[in-house]
Amino acid sequence: MKSNRRDFVKTMGVGATCFTIGSIGFAAASCKSAGLIDDSEGDQILFIGENIAVADTQYGKVKGYLLRDIYYFLGIPYGADTSGPNRFMLPQKPEPWKDVFPAVWWGNSAPQIMANRYANAYQSFIDHWNYDDVSEDCLRLNVFTPALNDGKKRPVMVWLHGGGFTNGNGIEQDGYNGENLCRFGDVVFCSVNHRLGPLGFTNLAGVGGERFAASGNVGMLDIVAALEWVRDNIANFGGDPDNVTIMGQSGGGAKVTTLTAMPSAKGLIHKAVVLSGAGTKSGEKDYSEKLGAYVVKEAGLTVKQINKLQEIPWLEYIHIANRAASQLSKESGPAPAGLRRGFNPIVDGFYIPQHPYYPEPSPTAADVPMLICSTMNEISPSRSAPELEDVTFDQVKEFVKARAGFSAGLGDKAGEVVDAYAKVFPDKKPVEIWSMINGNRQGVVVLADAKSKQEPPVYVAWFCWQPPLFDNRMRAAHCVDICFWYYNTDLMLTHTGGGARPRQLSEKMAGALVQFMKTGNPDGGGLPSWPAYTTENGETMVLDDVSEVKNDPDREARKALPAS
Repeated sequence: MKSNRRDFVKTMGVGATCFTIGSIGFAAASCKSAGLIDDSEGDQILFIGENIAVADTQYGKVKGYLLRDIYYFLGIPYGADTSGPNRFMLPQKPEPWKDVFPAVWWGNSAPQIMANRYANAYQSFIDHWNYDDVSEDCLRLNVFTPALNDGKKRPVMVWLHGGGFTNGNGIEQDGYNGENLCRFGDVVFCSVNHRLGPLGFTNLAGVGGERFAASGNVGMLDIVAALEWVRDNIANFGGDPDNVTIMGQSGGGAKVTTLTAMPSAKGLIHKAVVLSGAGTKSGEKDYSEKLGAYVVKEAGLTVKQINKLQEIPWLEYIHIANRAASQLSKESGPAPAGLRRGFNPIVDGFYIPQHPYYPEPSPTAADVPMLICSTMNEISPSRSAPELEDVTFDQVKEFVKARAGFSAGLGDKAGEVVDAYAKVFPDKKPVEIWSMINGNRQGVVVLADAKSKQEPPVYVAWFCWQPPLFDNRMRAAHCVDICFWYYNTDLMLTHTGGGARPRQLSEKMAGALVQFMKTGNPDGGGLPSWPAYTTENGETMVLDDVSEVKNDPDREARKALPAS
């Protein structure tokens, strides 16, 4: 698929740096009004040349570019091509290169269904998708840094994108850009692409034996390989390999919780941040092995022909695997609460020994402090449907009977749940109550309760800031908080509207994040004093124009929800 971003850069050139919603590499918000860096004098801001942005890695030299005093290195290989005989296998190290590697453009996105990716015009506008070529040669990462090999030990951020375990990439949204956080906090920022969906999580161990023992979790093992690359190389980019924070949103948040339960990642992770993806459980081994057998059958192969799965074109394979998953799902009925089905990480007893935080937190996470945040609304039903703004409570009760956000419907409990939320939040309209139920904090609290059993502190936030977009119907929706943490509110304009109001909150949130990266405690970054979470009090930082700590602000409403 041809990239909208690439066309934009060719059309506008690198001089369009003040108000653009285009390339997150070249068109970052950088004019004086953004409060980030002043290039209004017209001085040169982009530098690229033979000796300007060159760094060593264990596989060879890489050359990036310098933009507004931040070094960009894009699409660096941390693993080999995953096609052919490497499909379903553990990630392999890349072949060393002799020439300088041109790290000036994003690496390929992992194979995923790209057809109709931009079909929903409003969704494309709001999240401003950034996609380029898609291939199995996707084990690439990006590095943003204020300095190279200067001996300074800067905290390192490793960003894990959302999209469940099926879609997305490391630069999917403009708010994923690391430039502004690097400058703001003097940190190093990395983002990662890894295998997704059926190519990352088809468990063929049950039918293929020991050779395919890792196949159900290779998408997560790719991220471990990326963290090993960070450990071995990031000092050359000004970072501290002994102070690495992993952070992800939605599916990326579940990747964070899963990684903290993987023995192979122990020692590579020092802090963890989970945004709107509080996964406490992974997939079931037995179900995933059965799904692997269904995939072989759907492909028209016998067990002895299983190697032929590595020869099928990736798009054809994804369609085969998805048909198999649909068939098994129909036959199996609804999944038990909290368990993942389809193509997701699985508790295989080795790479992932147990569910990350159920029934007890994984011991591999015992020395990792955690920060957890969700948004007030997650799903805003009326954002693109203004007619839903005036629904009644009775209508909301009918809606959530059948479906409640990302989860199954509430059935006979729908009325009780709606009434409970309306009682706790009497100032909210029915449509707002609907959105709060759709994005309830139950998973956040379950994860925080589990994590609080370990010695390192856990901190909980609730992002409640309301964007002035879509006639105020956008609300504090899924993904909106990301750009606030990364000081990108003037870059991710389609989530914030830009300007001083979101920037003021962003400065405080980014400050808290940098403090957490440095110390494991978010205090001192500009927000009010932020106590660690306890099950008894449910201490929660409510993030808004005026932020404040409240004790479990929706506890009485959540009591009405079915058990997670």
